Parts: sequence; C-alpha cells; structure tokens
Amino acid sequence: MKRDYTYTLSYIESLMDAKPNTPKMDELEVLTTLVEAYEEQHYKIESPDPIEAIKFRMEQEGLKQKI
Repeated sequence: MKRDYTYTLSYIESLMDAKPNTPKMDELEVLTTLVEAYEEQHYKIESPDPIEAIKFRMEQEGLKQKI
C-alpha cells in the first residue's frame, strides 16, 4: 500500500502540466482526490492546542507576552 501511495504521488507530479479538459487532467483530478482521501485516513493531522499554537506563532515572530 505504501509503495502504491509513493508511486501515485510521483505519477501525479508527472501530470501537473496537464492541459485543461484533457484525459490527463481528468486523471490528475481523480488521482488527487483519491490521494487526499487516503492521506486524510492514514496521515491525519490533529489540530493543535490553541494556546500552544499562539505561543508557537509568537515565538516565530519574535514576540513576547506582556504582563
């Protein structure tokens, strides 16, 4: 299954220059939809804790909490 996923990602990349309204574009759209569904099921990203997300963003921007 992992090998199929990796192959499909590579194949999708090769289709990225597909012209609109062509069989290649149709194939790209179908494969992209399938990969998105697969990733949602197998590589789900949990939402971060809101406070931790704010702290992380503040750190990225070099901001400090005022007291």
